[in-house]
Amino acid sequence: MNMMAETTTEPKQGQTMSDPAIKMMGKNVTVHYGTKQALFDVNLPIRQNTVTALIGPSGCGKSTFLRCLNRMNDTIDNCRVGGEITLDGQDIYDPSIDVVELRARVGMVFQKPNPFPKSIYENVAYGPRIHGLARNKAELDQIVETSLMKAGLWNEVKDRLNEAGTGLSGGQQQRLCIARAVAVSPEVILMDEPCSALDPIATAKVEELIHELRLNFTIVIVTHSMQQAARVSQRTAMFHLGNLVEENDTDKIFTNPDESRTQDYIMGRFG
Repeated sequence: MNMMAETTTEPKQGQTMSDPAIKMMGKNVTVHYGTKQALFDVNLPIRQNTVTALIGPSGCGKSTFLRCLNRMNDTIDNCRVGGEITLDGQDIYDPSIDVVELRARVGMVFQKPNPFPKSIYENVAYGPRIHGLARNKAELDQIVETSLMKAGLWNEVKDRLNEAGTGLSGGQQQRLCIARAVAVSPEVILMDEPCSALDPIATAKVEELIHELRLNFTIVIVTHSMQQAARVSQRTAMFHLGNLVEENDTDKIFTNPDESRTQDYIMGRFG
């Protein structure tokens, strides 16, 4: 058992594990790829309307944990997930869970922008259409406009909605993917290094967008950039060799961490 992970998930005073402030909860999460264990008894609360940054050196398990939160690891044949992950108190690995519905509730934005080979409009309309969220064209139009506005992209594309999404710049494509994710009204948005392929200007726009989205969504972001984690998150979790080293308020992690491994990583002394 990872004792540090266990101790860092004690509820704050007046708060219980069933507190509505906790949107998702990982309890004793383990992951094996075949015979190789990638995560060891990770206990991590994901708090409502909060940006939680997952940091740590490459191969430490942070992206593996992120993919557990919407069962993306189900697509890997030799992957086994143990423990429990709950969303609003319900185990997302329960056999009765509809995985398609789960991934609408827990959306994901990947490292590289991956717009569909469709128009800008159809990229955003696709999810609401297949999930039956619009009763008519007018409602679908409204969802598309609102989602593009939430992604900070509407003013840039409103006059060319029928053009291909792949024709946008890299930063615009990533914001289009964010619009596509929010169009189905998820509760949680997962972001796996969403700015690693972007230039500094596009990165700044996405980071500003993350601040705005937190008002309506719970966000979990994997990032290798310590500066980005410090800028966008309120909570930070440090992973190392498949273990959760510690999790706390971002200011505490970056100024006075409990673990020397966290301090060494932030100071660039390893990883």
